[in-house]
Order: sequence, then C-alpha cells, then structure tokens
Amino acid sequence: MINSKETKRVSFTDTLFFLCGPDMELCCPEEKKKENTGYKAKEAAVMKFTKMQGIGNDYVYVNCFQETVEDPSEAARKVSDRHFGIGSDGLILIKPSENADFEMEMYNADGSQGAMCGNGIRCVAKYVYDYGLTDKTRISVDTKSGIKYLDLTVKNGRVAQVKVNMGKPEFYTENIPMKHKKEKVIREPLAVDQQVYEVTAVSMGNPHAVVFMDDVKGLDIKEIGPYFEKHQAFPEGVNTEFVRVLDEKTVEMRVWERGSGETLACGTGACAVAAACVMNGYTEEEVTVKLLGGDLKIFWDRKENTIYMTGPAEVVFDGTIEL
Repeated sequence: MINSKETKRVSFTDTLFFLCGPDMELCCPEEKKKENTGYKAKEAAVMKFTKMQGIGNDYVYVNCFQETVEDPSEAARKVSDRHFGIGSDGLILIKPSENADFEMEMYNADGSQGAMCGNGIRCVAKYVYDYGLTDKTRISVDTKSGIKYLDLTVKNGRVAQVKVNMGKPEFYTENIPMKHKKEKVIREPLAVDQQVYEVTAVSMGNPHAVVFMDDVKGLDIKEIGPYFEKHQAFPEGVNTEFVRVLDEKTVEMRVWERGSGETLACGTGACAVAAACVMNGYTEEEVTVKLLGGDLKIFWDRKENTIYMTGPAEVVFDGTIEL
C-alpha cells in the first residue's frame, strides 16, 4: 500500500527515462531538446484598445504612446472581423508626431493602409482629449494625406462634437488619381459591369467616385460596389458614393469604401459628395449629408477653397485582445 505522505513527485522527463531507458533521446527527442534549451512557449501579445464610432463608422483605436503594434495590417484584419475579432471597419493607431500634435495611422478591414478617414479623425480628437493626452480644444493631426486641424466642442468634460478642416477638394484626374482623357470628370459617363453611370471624380486626400441617382435605398450596393472599387480607371482603387439629392440643403448617400465594403458612414465621402453637389449645381455650399449611421454637416468655403466637416464621436468600449 502506498502512503500518500511518502509519495514522490516525478517529472515527465523521469517518467520517459523509466519507460525508454538510456534511449530516451531517441524515444522523445523534442522533450530532450526542451530540457536542454530551456524551451518556453511563445506568449501571445496582448493589446489594449478602445472601440469608437462616428455615426456608425467604427474603428478600433490603439494608444501608441503606450502600446506597440508590430504588424498593423495583420492586426487590422484580426480586430475588424465581426465574428472572430472585435468587429470594426478597420484599425487606427494614435501616435506621437514631430509635425503635429498627434499622428493618425489608419488601416482598412482588409489590412490595406488608408490615407484619411473623416469619421476616424473625429474619434481621434475625442480620444486624445477624453483620455488625457491633451487639454487643448484645437489640435492638429498628421495623416497620410497631410495635417488636419480640428476644433473640439466639450460638454461636461467630454468631447461631444468635432469640426474638422478637411482641406480642399481635388478635381484634376491626375491627382485623384483617375485614368481619363479629360482633366476633370464632372458627371461623365463610366461603364461599370456592362452598365453606364454618370460619375463625378474628386479626391479628399483619397479617391472618390460620386454617382447621383433617384433611389439609393433599393440599390444592390454589395453587387455593384466591388466593380467600382476595382475599376481600371482608378489605379489605386476608389471609394464610391451613391447619392440622392433631397433639396438644396440636404442629400442622402450610401458608400462602398475600398478595403472595407459598405460602411454606415464615410467622412471624406460626405465631403466629396458635398463638393460634387456644388460642382453639379445641385445644392448650396452648406449641406446636410444623411448617411446610414447619422448626419454630417459639410460646408465648402469657396473663398478659402476649404471643406469643413462637423459631426459627433463616441466611445463604445475599452478592452484587451491577444494578437
């Protein structure tokens, strides 16, 4: 009978020696290797994040003053997955900048890097103020499409609304970029998937194709969106806005974003739509753009040739995830 008090604990290696004898290394070479090299299983990297949204355009935000993301493209694909990840339209890194108060580095849901996100930059402004990275209500943020300037409206110690200087709209096709025989494409025909659409091309630091139509709610955007996104006329791909003009001060739109598909909102897209509306004579310079996730106020100051976007930003939740 075995006395439990006298029982000796034996290691897995001792057990293998008992079973295999002197030939233990041949019996289980991996265990011998682990014992000799001090092998340890690789620990998963844990990343702190904040999920935020601007009228439904949701991203995962990471404070890179504290966190390091080794592979942002892979991280973006993982966190964006709405079944196996956090669920978002992409990943945005908030980083130190030598040229501005902060830098915003954004990645789409497919891992591709984007140049600019209007809804995303409003959330960056809310994050840096609400989480104590700044106490200023006017900040600058460096992006891949240049430095943007933001005015923060604070209520009860939290940012409720952000006005963004989005810069000037660009209509020259070579700068969008778009392959076309004309210098500017203002409601010009474009064949897409065996159908002809009238397109207005504009860049807000990223390329947009604006299509005016009588009905956007019944549009099969998942069918036609990818054909626009990968169209040969746009060598870098394109975001496509499908727009219905309601009156001189109001339009509604749906958007298919390159790298993310249909999203509830697109800030740069709303700015591109406002500029396209004015260029086509459909609306005034100040317009409310109604998106699936909510409304944005867009004003194109023609004297300054600058577009201003105003809208909300909200925190959804904080958390951690293994990468």
